[in-house]
Amino acid sequence: MEASRHTCLKLDIGPDSGPVFVKGTWYNSHFELLITDGLNAWSCNGSEEEVKDRAFQWDQSVSEYIQLAERYLGFQHPESVYGFNDAANGHKRLSWTFEREGTKLEWRWKCRPSSNSKQSTALILDFLMDSNIRLSEEVVKKTQLSEKLKEEAEKCLAQSEKFCSEKAEFETAVYEKFLRVLNSKKAKLRELRDRLSKQGASGKLEEEDEEVSTDKTESFDERSDDEKGEDELSKDLPSSSKNILASRPHGRKRK
Repeated sequence: MEASRHTCLKLDIGPDSGPVFVKGTWYNSHFELLITDGLNAWSCNGSEEEVKDRAFQWDQSVSEYIQLAERYLGFQHPESVYGFNDAANGHKRLSWTFEREGTKLEWRWKCRPSSNSKQSTALILDFLMDSNIRLSEEVVKKTQLSEKLKEEAEKCLAQSEKFCSEKAEFETAVYEKFLRVLNSKKAKLRELRDRLSKQGASGKLEEEDEEVSTDKTESFDERSDDEKGEDELSKDLPSSSKNILASRPHGRKRK
């Protein structure tokens, strides 16, 4: 069975006539229209041959022609001029205008009177009632889904605020711990620096003391070397020389 699409348009023709309802059944290569003003009904059958012929006249493919007709008879376009006029013998002519490449064009289809206006009108009303029920059910489902999504969004928002609060508390606690550790490390570093400064000062004092003691030792060693040299010299001299040296006066006598 060929797939079909259904539309129903409340078409406002003008102030001189009341609205008419146009129910369309659309196939891939043809369509069917059922029209009522509430009292009388008409029908229009766009057969495959006729649709193909008109599509050829308008330099269109069959699918393009069907889509354009469904577009203008599925929803009323304010820029389009619609008409539903008498066409003799109880027939009506359904027309609508559209623009193509800057040119205003008009399509017209002849509708014949329905063999059973009450039944045709009832079919349109049934379709409208079924569509209204489906739309109502869809609205209820969408409303329930929207409320459910709203509740979930509120839960997510509350959870997000909770996470933000916990994150802020965690960061504050970690920052405080970090500050304590950092201050402790700084105190230890200052203590080590003071110790190093004290050790450096005491080391300088010890070096100075060592230098002074070294100077004194060198002076003592120099004097000792002089005395040792005299002793060695006296040992090397002969005994007569020693006596001479011993008998030699240490200073000049006054005359």
